[in-house]
Amino acid sequence: MIGAVLALSALQTPWSVLVFSRTTGFRHDSIPAGVAAIQELGKEGGFSVVASEDPSIFTDSGLKSYRAIVFLNTTGDILNDDQQAAMERFVAKGGGFAGVHSAADTEYQWSFYGKLVGAYFKSHPHIQPADVLVKDRKHLSTQHLEAVWKRTDEWYCYQSHPAAHVKVLCELDQKSYQGSTMPDPHPIAWHHDSLGGRAWYTGGGHTKESYAEPAFRRHLLGGILYVAKRDLEHSHN
Repeated sequence: MIGAVLALSALQTPWSVLVFSRTTGFRHDSIPAGVAAIQELGKEGGFSVVASEDPSIFTDSGLKSYRAIVFLNTTGDILNDDQQAAMERFVAKGGGFAGVHSAADTEYQWSFYGKLVGAYFKSHPHIQPADVLVKDRKHLSTQHLEAVWKRTDEWYCYQSHPAAHVKVLCELDQKSYQGSTMPDPHPIAWHHDSLGGRAWYTGGGHTKESYAEPAFRRHLLGGILYVAKRDLEHSHN
């Protein structure tokens, strides 16, 4: 639980989140666990969750009832030009976006999306423990964490550092694991609001076990509440 923020969120007007997990490339077997976790978090956080892999929902009318869209381990080219345009309008009007793990392995040819997610996937080493350095411990998605967050996952390297418009939440300590091909620092979670609505991304969430991990679940819930503007920390706008 996230204390007063979560309690107030639950008391506010009912709101909904779209969890979209369509894949046209690699498909994570953790997607069902991720959907179930977000549905459970919705019950805690006072929001309803619609899980879909149908891209036809991406129209102005199809998206209007959602405060936020979560791309949960999406991969590949998943929306056509009209659907992309509808999502761009959704974000421009203040709708939130949360990307989880392979959301960064999605829509490489869509320049708006590249700015929205912040960075594109390049490669990853094998699943292993690493030390996550929490650079911002005031954000809703990280305020529950210690300065060093030790966890096991598949640690992405990105084609570039996140664009200059993002605010980095967490970085990887590259000395704590093997296989990074990125220069230091190595961001692994960030947020921004440079395209209208709030956007948040976490590189975690490859494994099924991630979605049973209390600290990761709270990280994910904080990200969703943040992009849906259900937080009290307006200093992070």
